[in-house]
Amino acid sequence: MPEEPLPTPPTLQDSAALIVGGTAGIGLATARALARDGVQRICIVGRNAERGEAARAALQAETAADVRYIQGNPIEADSATAIAGSAIDALGRIDILVNTTAPEVTPEIFTRIPIDDIARILTHFVLPSMHMCHAVLPAMVERRSGVIVNVASDAGKTATPGEAVIGGSKAAIIMFTRTLAIENKRFGIRANVITPSLVHDTPTGQKVMAGGFSTKLFQKAAEAAKLGVPTADDQAELIAFLASPGAARLTGQAISVNGGISAA
Repeated sequence: MPEEPLPTPPTLQDSAALIVGGTAGIGLATARALARDGVQRICIVGRNAERGEAARAALQAETAADVRYIQGNPIEADSATAIAGSAIDALGRIDILVNTTAPEVTPEIFTRIPIDDIARILTHFVLPSMHMCHAVLPAMVERRSGVIVNVASDAGKTATPGEAVIGGSKAAIIMFTRTLAIENKRFGIRANVITPSLVHDTPTGQKVMAGGFSTKLFQKAAEAAKLGVPTADDQAELIAFLASPGAARLTGQAISVNGGISAA
């Protein structure tokens, strides 16, 4: 028997968005961009309650969206499940999932990284996105509609000195997202990943430019960004597009907004 046609995806105005890591940087900029484009129900997730409430209040004051904050850290599976449950309670459903969480780890030559740090870096980069997708996907599959956008890095595409572990973990997120796209396209679910390099106005961007090996590395990257070093708002614009009906046939892609640092 032929498969039943997929339902028409909801407009942004009819969508509810969950943004993990939404209290700062790319995540917070994404919440603003989605609200500006018409999303009426938004949950932002972060570990720090004070920063989270401040971000929620600021978003609520400047947008027409109903903005909620959930405290949590999806590095743990139980926490990811709880976050998804709380978001569904608050929003009614999750149409858009954006995962932007990342530890503030600076690049370093592999042999200089303490061996005990390797597993910590890998799990902190990789597990939150995987856990959140696992927690949210069943309801999207049942509804036969949904959008997932994960945030990785150009380090997952291009070998970069000092980013052996970071790049390995980001490559894992890229391939994970592409595979999700192939597995779930028959359910009307799209999954894409953005892969920024240096981003000017984020906590991670500020940390890597604060001194040491990473500063030399990213100063060269900034010089190569002849179109300008991107900002969090630049990344958010792409995420908002990927979440929109305008990208209805775009899935399984890893897209860089990097100002010309590379053509990865």
